Amino acid sequence: MKRRPKLGQNFLVDDRARYAIVDALGDISQRTVIEIGPGRGAITEILATRARNLIALELDRDLAPALAQRFAPQSNVQIIEMDILKADLTALVPAGEAADVVGNLPYYITSDILLKLFHTGAAGLLSRAVVMMQREVAERVAATPGVRDYGLLSATAQINARVDNLFTLPPSAFSPPPEVYSTVLRLTFAPRFAELGVDAAGFDRFLKQSFAQKRKTLENNLRAAGYASSDLAALWPASVPSQARAESLSLEAMAELYRSLTQGRKTSN
Repeated sequence: MKRRPKLGQNFLVDDRARYAIVDALGDISQRTVIEIGPGRGAITEILATRARNLIALELDRDLAPALAQRFAPQSNVQIIEMDILKADLTALVPAGEAADVVGNLPYYITSDILLKLFHTGAAGLLSRAVVMMQREVAERVAATPGVRDYGLLSATAQINARVDNLFTLPPSAFSPPPEVYSTVLRLTFAPRFAELGVDAAGFDRFLKQSFAQKRKTLENNLRAAGYASSDLAALWPASVPSQARAESLSLEAMAELYRSLTQGRKTSN
């Protein structure tokens, strides 16, 4: 099948890597697995022998029917021609279950796909995801507070899931070889909103406001988002440095600040 450059297709051809990716999901014999971008089926053919149900979402209009024909004899496999960003994942997960996800994410929409997975995982519909992405993006997802790569994507990932960096692949593991290295992460969905005492929608919005301008202090970002200087001065917790930047603070500290500002605003109103 022809490659469509606009879709960011780089097909995995490393045998050890494709088995390692599926192995990282654990026992899926009684689980539903959603595969993002099966491509030529390198991972699909392994999943098909292990998963109870496999739903593969492929955007390429040539690859999707070819895969459907190839896996037609296997009743546990469903190939759907669909854009993952437009897919209603809630409709694909059987009632009462939490599905697993696997995929080689197109580099140009990796962040968008991850945000969709985090949202779905927060709803309790996903258990884990083993996903491959550009190494630099993976480093941002797994970064810890205080390092250069830590930012909104890091915080959003880590409040929604435990992040495990599994392994990195060279360009030669793909055809055609990309210009970058690729890293495989395992995301175990375990939202921390209740643990941290924050509401999901409000705290997500607060994180976006806090990381809006990386070079600005957290206080300046929040002031630009509409928080009054008087409120910030009166409600700012003593445990949070006044000139801190968002990337220097743990999720626990961010949650403490959010709770203080939110409760203080409610009290004043």
